[in-house]
Amino acid sequence: MATPTKGRGAGSQSKPGRALSLIVIIMVALVGGMFLSGTFTPRLGIDLAGGTSITLEAKNEPGRPNAINKTNMDTAADIINRRVNGMGVSEAEVQTQGNNNIIVNIPRGTNQKQAREQVGTTAQLYFRPVLTVAAGAPAGNATASPSPSASSGDKVTDKATDKATDKATDKASATPSATATSQGRAVTDALKADASPSASSSAKADDKASPTPSSSAPPSADPATAALQKKFTELDCTDKAARTKVNEGAKPEDSIIACGKDSQGQWEKYVLGASEVNGKDVKKAQAVINQQSGAWVVNMDFTGGGSKKFAATTSKLKDQQSPMNQFAIVLDGDVVSAPSVSSTLSANAEISGSFTQESAQDLANVLSYGALPLTFHEQSVTTVTAALGGEQLHAGLIAGAIGLALVIIYLVVYYRGLSVIALASLVASGILTYTLMTLLGPAIGFALNLPAVCGAIVAIGITADSFIVFFERIRDEVREGRSVRPAVERAWPRARRTILVSDFVSFLAAAVLYIVTVGKVQGFAFTLGLTTLLDVVVVFLFTKPLMTILARKKFFSGGSKWSGLDPKRLGAQPPLRRRSTRRSTASAAGPVDPKEA
Repeated sequence: MATPTKGRGAGSQSKPGRALSLIVIIMVALVGGMFLSGTFTPRLGIDLAGGTSITLEAKNEPGRPNAINKTNMDTAADIINRRVNGMGVSEAEVQTQGNNNIIVNIPRGTNQKQAREQVGTTAQLYFRPVLTVAAGAPAGNATASPSPSASSGDKVTDKATDKATDKATDKASATPSATATSQGRAVTDALKADASPSASSSAKADDKASPTPSSSAPPSADPATAALQKKFTELDCTDKAARTKVNEGAKPEDSIIACGKDSQGQWEKYVLGASEVNGKDVKKAQAVINQQSGAWVVNMDFTGGGSKKFAATTSKLKDQQSPMNQFAIVLDGDVVSAPSVSSTLSANAEISGSFTQESAQDLANVLSYGALPLTFHEQSVTTVTAALGGEQLHAGLIAGAIGLALVIIYLVVYYRGLSVIALASLVASGILTYTLMTLLGPAIGFALNLPAVCGAIVAIGITADSFIVFFERIRDEVREGRSVRPAVERAWPRARRTILVSDFVSFLAAAVLYIVTVGKVQGFAFTLGLTTLLDVVVVFLFTKPLMTILARKKFFSGGSKWSGLDPKRLGAQPPLRRRSTRRSTASAAGPVDPKEA
């Protein structure tokens, strides 16, 4: 039975150089990828690189006394986490603290300003009809000439029919010479027209569309209209606090006042009607470059219900006079864009205007991941230094170096020549681990934190354990009287099964840990799982082929006392099978009579 086994082993390992060549090619490719990407060190997490820690506090809203609860807080934390990840930021920690706080830790190396805007933006999106528009800055701060409309040149395009219209500039009444009285009258007229859309095409509506500065605002019987008129007249869009408070407590079905900037950065204020379409009706949003204009735009796909609402809204607006043929896209109370409509639009729309790549991607990001269920404000923003993490990393690396040194000493003393194979395998595993961690940073946003470093240190033990299993199987075969070459081939199948089962258990534990945990613990689980897979690759493509090649050398095959496979040192007995067989036969025949002999 020994001869066929040896033949199969020799045949299966007749060309171990192929496996070694394959892993060398893999390592060269990974190192080449590092040079091509220009990245030579792994990306570090916030505990090692420092960064920004933002504390968000949930605010009570009128009419929602019980809105701040665990469900809404967890939902908000999940949305913020997906927003930050959508920016390509890895290792960002988003977690709730107490009953009304969310802590967001963003590592250094990212756009901190952009990240702060993303995490703090509620992203409550509404599509509202424009009733009237005027200059948003006080007359004393305005320029001498009329400023363009809030989104001059903005348009909304129906991607299915490819129809679009440019927004008309109708701001004669919003020049610095316009008085507060004329603005108030414009609000009253706009609200009346909004309440009776058919009146917009009548002669009465035409007469109301041209208020004179000397006209006085007629007394309004509707307190809500009067209050809105007063807000519109007094609002200064350059005052951030005023912009924030102007619509406190307003509902989607209420008319509101909102501010927005035009393409030249000038503030404008709007009176907007009730919302019929909101952000929940947007199925998907994506920032792209318009092929015709070359400008950045945001493409939106509506849901089934949102498509019907959007079609109904644009159908009403297409026959109105400017600016009432426009609808404003309002994000967290600010007008992002106010395009005009000339036809009924379908389920897909395109928001264009004075977008940069960053602003278009930010808008698409918040639209895609939805609005926060609560309103937050920044309670504190602190800078996290890497000093503490650096000290802990230094201590961890020292501990890892000590552990690695002890493993090397153990391998050299106990396995002698075999330790060369083990050390070479550890070096190969280290190269693969380092290059992969470096390349995974720009590829998937992987960042190395302290728990991940711990996972890499633990992997040293896992890898060394695989070598020990293989070496001990070989030694068992040598103890049974086999020479080194057949011992290697006979030991490999049993060692392979043990190694695979052990690594599978480790990988399963890492996968479960990654799934059920959050934050930094996931870094430990990811690194442990990655290094476990690399252990299988190294043992199969490097350790076993290298052992097969060295077993052919006289140093190992001859059983040198420094090889770690010395038969005498291992207590192996010569395979005296014939003598043993004869003795067994004689014992079975019984004692021999001397006379007969």
